[in-house]
Amino acid sequence: DKEAFYRQSEIVCTIYRKASALHQQGTHVVSTDEKTGIQAKERARSTLPMELGRVEYQEFEYKRHGTCCLIANFEVATGQVIRPTLGPTRKEKDFKNHIEQTLATDPDGDWIFILDQLNTHQSESLVRLVATQLNLPEDLGIKGKSGILQSKITRTQFLQDETHRIRFVYTPKHASWLNQIECWFSILVRRLLKRASFTSTQELGQRILDFIHFFNQTMAKPFK
Repeated sequence: DKEAFYRQSEIVCTIYRKASALHQQGTHVVSTDEKTGIQAKERARSTLPMELGRVEYQEFEYKRHGTCCLIANFEVATGQVIRPTLGPTRKEKDFKNHIEQTLATDPDGDWIFILDQLNTHQSESLVRLVATQLNLPEDLGIKGKSGILQSKITRTQFLQDETHRIRFVYTPKHASWLNQIECWFSILVRRLLKRASFTSTQELGQRILDFIHFFNQTMAKPFK
């Protein structure tokens, strides 16, 4: 409902406003999501470069060499894109592994992840990962039957727990645009993907990683 939407939006925006102060205290505030189905498209003919009085001409026909999925983290306080993951799928295991690799960059640090309400963002494996990272001795229960793992609601409550040094904050339903990583994905599309040509998914992945390095060195800054 509308009241719940505004309440959850306020939580997300409040964290954004506090991100710089939290960063100075050692807390990572990261906006995380997947960009799926990125196509490795190779143009059938070379692009004709721009000349005086003529715009660049790009061939509209292309060969398709498959797709890849990018899982990325946008650090809200610095504007850096940290610890990206590239792979063919975005399954529960893929997302859990991505979060695990991200946490490994500061194993003892405090983390706040901003994400949407995709099922893989509230999964059993994510709960188990967080419990392991926090050294929690409690019984997590059985998925679909009991305890923290019983349902999506109980798992979400655990993952949102403000007393944990690793916690997740979810944007309202149908409001993934509140997630700042979506703004960065737009930059990625405009600056790299829209007019590029790739001969394989391997080249696509490497070009994405190269762009992230370039972005972090030259363009990264917090969104206002």
